[in-house]
Amino acid sequence: MAKKALITGITGQDGSYLAELLLSKGYEVNGIIRRASTFNTGRLEPIYTDPHAGKSRLFLHYGDLSDASGLARLMRKIQPDEIYNLAAQSHVRVSFDSPEYTTDITATGTVRLLEAIRESGIKPRFYQASSSEMYGKVREIPQTEKTPFYPRSPYGCAKVFSFWATVNFRESYGLHASNGILFNHESPRRGETFVTRKITRAVAHIRAGKQKTLFLGNLDAKRDWGYAKEYVEAMWLMLQQPKPDDYVIATNETHSVREFLQLAFDHAGLNWKKHVKIDPRYFRPAEVDLLIGDYSKAKRKLGWKPKTKFAELTRLMVDADIELLERHSRGETRMIG
Repeated sequence: MAKKALITGITGQDGSYLAELLLSKGYEVNGIIRRASTFNTGRLEPIYTDPHAGKSRLFLHYGDLSDASGLARLMRKIQPDEIYNLAAQSHVRVSFDSPEYTTDITATGTVRLLEAIRESGIKPRFYQASSSEMYGKVREIPQTEKTPFYPRSPYGCAKVFSFWATVNFRESYGLHASNGILFNHESPRRGETFVTRKITRAVAHIRAGKQKTLFLGNLDAKRDWGYAKEYVEAMWLMLQQPKPDDYVIATNETHSVREFLQLAFDHAGLNWKKHVKIDPRYFRPAEVDLLIGDYSKAKRKLGWKPKTKFAELTRLMVDADIELLERHSRGETRMIG
């Protein structure tokens, strides 16, 4: 019998890549989506349009991490073998404008999900999407699983709460629950308001003469950037281990936003200095200056390591956005990546 997986946040970047991975491994995949007045399943199009993707084993259910009773009903109905909690209000800058909502979904939502698991009586393996933003004002370089947290945003604070809630349920109730502390991971499916995708999308539009200026905030912030499609494999590997644990998933390299910007524009034959302007509105009230993760534990225990490095990822995203814009110009709308 095929394993059943439940993914919250399945319509997001990571959720769509994870769904593809699990379907390729023969899983029945169930995803929780929020009801909206417009279709928000665009990232799942590659599954629905690929005859070999296993779309007959993909099931979407309406639900929300703010609805505890609804989550409990879904647990009893689906009875998943594995649960991947990827849902969140995940935009760091937005979390300063909506701290209460961010906390309710990103922090309390995790507890609602954990409680729904406990009360249903099922014994699934649980993955919690933790974040490098928990390190914030970093206490050591590089950051490991033992580095103390010092979050610098409501989002980071909410993720710290969810991390320790997951550990607490693991130790209190014997739940096979693991935290993946994922550093920044990007792809052509990244949301358009996140800085990397904002840059590569602008490159495509400037190259095509459809945009002149790109407004950005802090260009000196340094991040550890990897490829989301590879990072979801680490999530799956964590739940295949005999014992639950917490793992940093990263590349052990750090690069500034300015470096990403220059690489992206250079790849398209453009000079970024002619098109980029700094807008103070995009600065955070409290900045995270530098993140770099040590993934040696994941390499040792999971056999996982990053394959796509910074420059290749940047070029991959620029090429995808150029292709996407050209497809839109021809009236084609299929998701890239």
